[in-house]
Parts: sequence; structure tokens; C-alpha cells
Amino acid sequence: MIGVLLINLGTPEAPEPGAVRTYLKEFLSDPRVIEIPKWAWQPILRGVILRTRPRKSAHAYKQVWSEEGSPLAAITARQAEALQAELPNVRVDHAMRYGRPAIADRIEALKREGCERILLAPLYPQYCAATTATANDMAFAKLATMRWQPAVRTLPPYHDDPAYIGALKASVEASLAALDFEPQAIVASFHGMPERTRTLGDPYYDQCAATARLLGEALGRELVLAFQSRFGRAKWLEPATDSVLASLPEKGVKRVAIVAPGFSADCLETLEELAIRGRQTFLAAGGEDFAYLPCLNDGAPGMAMLRALMARELAGWLEAS
Repeated sequence: MIGVLLINLGTPEAPEPGAVRTYLKEFLSDPRVIEIPKWAWQPILRGVILRTRPRKSAHAYKQVWSEEGSPLAAITARQAEALQAELPNVRVDHAMRYGRPAIADRIEALKREGCERILLAPLYPQYCAATTATANDMAFAKLATMRWQPAVRTLPPYHDDPAYIGALKASVEASLAALDFEPQAIVASFHGMPERTRTLGDPYYDQCAATARLLGEALGRELVLAFQSRFGRAKWLEPATDSVLASLPEKGVKRVAIVAPGFSADCLETLEELAIRGRQTFLAAGGEDFAYLPCLNDGAPGMAMLRALMARELAGWLEAS
């Protein structure tokens, strides 16, 4: 049997300080995420950040939590269910790099179900060591403990894949058609990373820029590239999304739409940071109309794209089965 494991970042189990603290401790202890020696970083993490940040983050999570729980967890589960319906001869599951369901647990479950070939599919269109690589690292760490390992493939980045750009185009156009105003500008906001990661050779910035360019070409208009979610004092990729939103009104841009092409599913960073705080920033600076355009999520364009990507990566395996 063939298995597909969709992987996303992760989420607290509840919008409460205790659950957020547990999540942040795991997330911010990952050396792929925080590239500072443990001896220097852990006292800061445990002595300052984990004492102050969980309460603030819990408040943010409460604003986007739904009856299904965490939006990221719920949407990723729905993506797996929809893909399972499209690939009846494949066992589709999902996992989170941080929190639950854990990658190691789901690999073990797939192996128990008879999956001797598994496609690991981190749902990050743009490759980054702090996202794609750490997800694969965790999977390989589990494989290192198994006497009988399944054969494994990994989903490569798909930042410039025609199926991905086409899905984004269809989704953005549908969202724009539903608005009651015409945006003067569309901001493409990607999750930020420290500038140092770029100079060390991480391709993330270039792949984000390529996605924004290709999506703009597909839509017939230039997009404004920006990076969100700055953390700490280090220099991060620029321009910063909040600074861009604050600067547009004084340039005469009063009507804006913002899209987050680097996120495969809506989450805290899109629903709270962009849709809520981004709106507040833009309107406070003199903007008049603001719209956040949803991620691909489990909508038809996004699921058609995922099915095409998985079918391609499973080529040979599916035919052999």
C-alpha cells in the first residue's frame, strides 16, 4: 500500500496560555527555526519568552478559534479527507511538525496499515530550512528508529509550478469578484525569515519573489511583495507587511487586497495577523477599503492542485501497485 502524509507547521491544542506555552516551547526550541546556540537561546526562551508571549498569543488564537478548533488543524484535516476521496488507492493522512498529530505517530500508523511506500508532503510551496527541512528532519528521525522502514519520497517545493500558480489565480480571481470594491493594489504577503538565512543560501526569498511575479503575470497586474511575522531584533526579509500597509495610503492607495500565497491553509498568521491587525494598520494609516483573500485551503482550485502534485510525485509507485 502507498501512503501520503500531508504535513503542516502546527498549532496549540487550545487557545489558552498553558497550551500555547507547550506549543511555543517545542516550536522555538527547534534549531532549524532559531539558529542560535542552545546555551545562548534557551535562557532567553525559558526566562523571558515563555513567561510573556503565551498569554498574548493565546488572546490572538482566541480571535480565530472556531467550533472545529484551530483553523490550521481543521483545514489540514479536511485537505487530507478530500485528497483521500480523490486517491482511493492511496492511504492519505496528515500531521503537524509541532504538536499533534505528530509526524512520528502518523508514520508509525501508516506503516501499521501496510504502507510500504510513503510520500512525505510538507505543504510549503516555497522551500525553507525552517519549514520544509525541519518537517523532513522529523520524519527521518522517526525512520531512523524503525527496523523495517518504508520506502520514502519527499514533495519538492512547488513555488513556480503551473498547477500552483493556476490554483492561486483561480482562487484570487474568485475572491476579488466577491468584493464590493476594486483594489488599487494587491499585496502578496509571505511569512518572514531572518535576512541571515538568505545570505547563508536558503532559497526562500527568491522562491517567494518568483511566486509573486508569476501570480502577478497570471492576474495581469503587478503584486506588492511583502514579508510578515517579524520576531526578535535581527534584521528580517523586507519589505515588512505592516510597514507596507501603513505606507500605501499616503501614496494614494486607499483600496487594498492582501493574499498570503505561501500558506496552504489559513491560520493565525493569516486570519489574525493579516485579516485583523493588517486591516487595523491600513485603516489607521488612512486606507478606506481592505480585504483579506483566503488561502487555497480545501477549496476546489487548491485540491485540484494538490491532487495533480501528488499524482506526479507518486508516478511509478501508483502504476506498480
